[in-house]
Amino acid sequence: MAEANASTHDEPDLIPARMVNEFVYCPRLFHLEWVQKEWADNAETLAGKFDHRRVDRETGDLPPATEAVGRSGEVRSVMLSAPAAGIVARMDLLEIEGGAVVPVDYKHGRPPRGEGELWPADRIQLGAQALVLRENGYRCDEAVAYYVKARRRVALLIDDALLDDVRNVVRRAREAASGPLPPPLVDSPKCPGCSLVGICLPDEVNLLLAEGASGLVSSNGKIVRDESSSAGTVESNEATSDAMDAEDADSDVVRSRPEKPSRVRRLYPARDDALPLYVQSAGARVGKSGDELEITDRDGNSQTVRLIDVSQVALFGNVQITASALSAVLGRETPVCHFSSGGWFHGITHGVGPRNAELRRHQFRLAADPAACLDLARGFVFRKIKNGRVLLRRNAETVADATLDELDRSADSALRAGELATLLGIEGAAARAYFGAFAAMLKADHSGTFDLEGRNRRPPRDPINALLSLAYSVLSRDWTIALLAVGLDPFQGFYHQPRYGRAALALDLMEEFRPLVADSVVIQLVNNGEIQPRDFIRRGPGVALTDEGRRKFFLAYERRMSHEVTHPLFGYQVSYRRLLEVQSRLFGRHLAGELPRYDGFRTR
Repeated sequence: MAEANASTHDEPDLIPARMVNEFVYCPRLFHLEWVQKEWADNAETLAGKFDHRRVDRETGDLPPATEAVGRSGEVRSVMLSAPAAGIVARMDLLEIEGGAVVPVDYKHGRPPRGEGELWPADRIQLGAQALVLRENGYRCDEAVAYYVKARRRVALLIDDALLDDVRNVVRRAREAASGPLPPPLVDSPKCPGCSLVGICLPDEVNLLLAEGASGLVSSNGKIVRDESSSAGTVESNEATSDAMDAEDADSDVVRSRPEKPSRVRRLYPARDDALPLYVQSAGARVGKSGDELEITDRDGNSQTVRLIDVSQVALFGNVQITASALSAVLGRETPVCHFSSGGWFHGITHGVGPRNAELRRHQFRLAADPAACLDLARGFVFRKIKNGRVLLRRNAETVADATLDELDRSADSALRAGELATLLGIEGAAARAYFGAFAAMLKADHSGTFDLEGRNRRPPRDPINALLSLAYSVLSRDWTIALLAVGLDPFQGFYHQPRYGRAALALDLMEEFRPLVADSVVIQLVNNGEIQPRDFIRRGPGVALTDEGRRKFFLAYERRMSHEVTHPLFGYQVSYRRLLEVQSRLFGRHLAGELPRYDGFRTR
């Protein structure tokens, strides 16, 4: 379990003994957890919490060191600090016998092979606990690691050499905490079981660093692979206990040259099991019952959904949510999105979220640099135009070569644009060509309901534009959520300049996904016959979807977001919804200076 930070304004933060363990295991993991305050659970961490359910309860009394002689017994969940050593420790169990105190630390996994062996990180953590006890006046000659899976205790003798090692590790950890994010491990067997692997993205970052350092990144931001190059020989990286023997004390050495991984492993799930909850029935109420959300309509009909199955709550129009339900979803870092009854995205309610202010400082610094804004904006527009061209080629029965050529010229011009105003003009010209051919991607509509004459909005004046407006609004919401989860400010953009109430950065990053997600949903709805003329209502010059029409739209939208695609850079398959998180994190790595450029998503 996480240990409290015992810092004051007058002294440096005390590093928890658990973080000392993380530093030995992986300096990057230590930096992400301790410095950037990132955290994510996986099956192993949840199982570890279950293993600690007894020792996390504070029981027993720890006598002062001067009164420990002749005392015996057990004390659970004890926190002590050692300011001189610079560490603090919450100890699972203290066994007191004959004046000596033995810390026992519970570990979820198994010990290394060999009698009396400990993992190096566990050895240092036990040494840190012993150092804390000694600084508080207790006699500590031995410490114990209890490995739950093996049901085995492994004892460790506390000597001066071990305590010197602990002090050295603490010193290096403190130095690392004040420096940049350490590089990822390369082809490491540690990564697959790490709960922060989806935040760290070790293989992805290593690939982009290595290929960028080799000069293999072209001017359009797309990596050009050198098939003749080969990575060095690496050992098997299966996440087994045997492979963990590769752990060594030099894992925190900074590499002078980026090392390319032997392959890019998808080390996180391709999709999230939790899904958005849409509530749009006027007068509905969202409440909480146990570990479930209860949705009740105005007629008293209700249905429930488990909190664990909800990734976000989307409320449309006159829908209420109780304080207990709001507290429950925010406690799980589940955002609540607010829309008008017509689908206009009003805003978002979310919890505290990431605590890494440094990332936002990098974002604001770079956003104040016109050259950096222009460089990023060129890539956004280039990939948007190219992805739109691919969509036309895939879905239009006939499309004029002149239109495709115009889109190619616009994309090339976007890369050479000298200022944002010029880029806006190029994007506008490309949009006119694209939407001028959009109808060619729709099956023949003899009723005329789905005729389209270019893009129009505020309000949309035909059913296709009504669908497009809703699709872009929902996609903007999803990008806003992804950026907030990473720790970026969705309202500070680079291409779209800040404007009150506009999620400018979300609009920036969604540009290249407009054709691939939003436009594709509209095309599928129409061509599959899922949406019908009766699903629209005309209000003056504008057209909007009915409740039933929006229900059909959300089903198609979530189906698209769950669709798995092959990442053009990394080669593995991942859902569009997961892809938003991956790209958001890579964008953050670029802003923080770890990656030399942002490589967006361009389909082939």
